[in-house]
Amino acid sequence: MLRILCLVSCVLLIPLKADPGALLKLGMEFMKKAVKDAMDESQILEKMAAMASQKQPGVKPIKGMTGMKVKEVTPPIITLDFLPGVGIFQCVSTKITITGKSFIGGTMEITVVVNITATNRLQQDEATGLPLFQSEGCQIILVSVKTNLPSNMLPKVVNKFLDSTLQKILPGMMCPAIDTVLEYVNQKWTHLTDPMPVGEAGSIKYILTGIPTTTANYIEVDFSPVVQREEGDTIDLPEDGAAITVPEDYPEGSSQLVLSAALFSAELTLLQKSFDVDVKGKTIGKLPPHTTKTLARLVPRVGKAYHKSVPLMTQIRISKPPKVIMKPGKSMLNLHGTIEMFAVPSKSGPSSMFVLETHFSLDIQYSLSEDKVHMATSMDKLLDLSVASSSIGSFKEKKLKQFLASLLQEAYVPVINGALAVGFPLPDFLGTKYGQSEPAIVESALVVDLRTP
Repeated sequence: MLRILCLVSCVLLIPLKADPGALLKLGMEFMKKAVKDAMDESQILEKMAAMASQKQPGVKPIKGMTGMKVKEVTPPIITLDFLPGVGIFQCVSTKITITGKSFIGGTMEITVVVNITATNRLQQDEATGLPLFQSEGCQIILVSVKTNLPSNMLPKVVNKFLDSTLQKILPGMMCPAIDTVLEYVNQKWTHLTDPMPVGEAGSIKYILTGIPTTTANYIEVDFSPVVQREEGDTIDLPEDGAAITVPEDYPEGSSQLVLSAALFSAELTLLQKSFDVDVKGKTIGKLPPHTTKTLARLVPRVGKAYHKSVPLMTQIRISKPPKVIMKPGKSMLNLHGTIEMFAVPSKSGPSSMFVLETHFSLDIQYSLSEDKVHMATSMDKLLDLSVASSSIGSFKEKKLKQFLASLLQEAYVPVINGALAVGFPLPDFLGTKYGQSEPAIVESALVVDLRTP
């Protein structure tokens, strides 16, 4: 295996911080995978070999040598290093075998080891707002030359070959190859800022806040996500003052996507109408019958108002935007609203008995599919309960806490989970598939540890 010495630059690590939204930290392993995939998809090696075998304009034949052609271009060894404030320094080493007829008779083979170095500057495309790599300062370095010619003929012939042929062929063949690979990498950003639907409620798109930042250890891309209702109005991310960060305990060279709690709060606001639920029917899971008789055991005034047991209808309405709170290892969805209890006699319409102001929290578990993050909730706590109005007289609402908590878990949470089944789209970049990635809950954010297959 060939050994390549390439420039390495180091600077102090810059803390990853951004306004509420999202950020992407791309480590070296991820970028190597992106470049390798681009080389495979562009079929650049096959194209280089085909181009090199063609007659090159302006290249004079070597006296005494005929039928010169490229026999083989071996798969390159690619070395990448981050250049702080610039982008990526790229060093590509490959071996080229050239054959022809020697003036002394027989086949001549010359094997050349060549390094191509270039700086891939990372910018933001002014027209599209997308990240953009551009190659600069491409140089060709001849590392070694070997031939099957007799040693006493080597210096003169090889020098002529290098002067008149290789120095003319290689730059025109190798440097465009670097540009071609970068074009394929850039194409992988194409859909990054496209709006992506969240069910039928609206969409989200990930807009860059500015030019991506390159440090000695990673590339950082900061996002200002735009959450938009189907009707067209935008939902602002709540400003809770919490800066999102990547924890320091991830391995060097790894890559992470960080999604703020504020972003999830805005996305859940898209679905808020789905959080208004009417609970009807006598039978709800394994709970006691959903009737005035059951409720009267906790609120005697219900029994006085309805001597004969009749079905209940529980109307749950969310009055404030949902709020996601994240602490290390735990995430909660806080909901504020009202719970209104109706008696539903068979011969008349629903009759309101009382309205309760409520604040409760649901525990959130996260999972990932190929392109979305998914939530599943369960009842956490009924945090606050107070009587807003009552047509049956005053009563002690605290006795209803356990009853309502069980009702929310059995009847309300399944509806919420059904609404959340649409999932929330993740940034579409560099062909990333999130299905094998691991989510982790940290302070005020969800961190997705990106895996390279």
